[in-house]
Amino acid sequence: MHGATDDLGKHSPARRANDSVPGAGVLPVAPALAKLLPDGGLRRGSTVRVRSSTSLLLALIAEASRQETWCAVVGIPDLGLVAAHEAGIDLSRLALIPNPGADLVAVTAALLDGLDLVAVGGTQQLRAGDRQRLTARARQRGAVLVATDDWPGADVELGLTPGGEGWDGLSQDGHGRLRSRRVQVRATGRGAQHRGRKATLLLPGPAGAAAAVDWSQTASSADHTRVPVPRERQAG
Repeated sequence: MHGATDDLGKHSPARRANDSVPGAGVLPVAPALAKLLPDGGLRRGSTVRVRSSTSLLLALIAEASRQETWCAVVGIPDLGLVAAHEAGIDLSRLALIPNPGADLVAVTAALLDGLDLVAVGGTQQLRAGDRQRLTARARQRGAVLVATDDWPGADVELGLTPGGEGWDGLSQDGHGRLRSRRVQVRATGRGAQHRGRKATLLLPGPAGAAAAVDWSQTASSADHTRVPVPRERQAG
């Protein structure tokens, strides 16, 4: 485990005290992602599902961690600190529990009691009742629960839309260095406010973190080409 999770409960009073502050009910996200979310961020007490994209998951967590939000990732053994750092996450605000084993539900519930944002994977075998209890725990504690597997009833679902992806950075003659990947992200969810929300962004951007596309620079640039994303990499 990485980060300060030995005394989870000590973070909860501060979180509840801040709920009365304007804007404190929403955790911040990168500006490139804010337009996808009705509240411009991650509403406390909500459940979000991120489909088949570790890079999108990390991008969703990054801004909140940089704004002193305590975050955790549970049950995703392939996610490492290097990738998290490159995505812009403040590692001092991140706890990694890659293999909780049979204690997945208990560990996730404990983290929701003490931290602000908890991402959980490996939930394919959870019973419907376990999912409902974790959803209710997040709502009661004012935390945000982010699931990477199917999660019926999630308030928001984010995923990359197929097609139109590509890496930018190579010149027309094939020289240069891949710098960023342009993707389209779609948000769906319950209620009319979630319908039809799409955004094109760089994931990763030139500096590693998610970034908005500068369309004026893209349109005026004549010395770069786009490299199609191989089929097996389009989900990441």
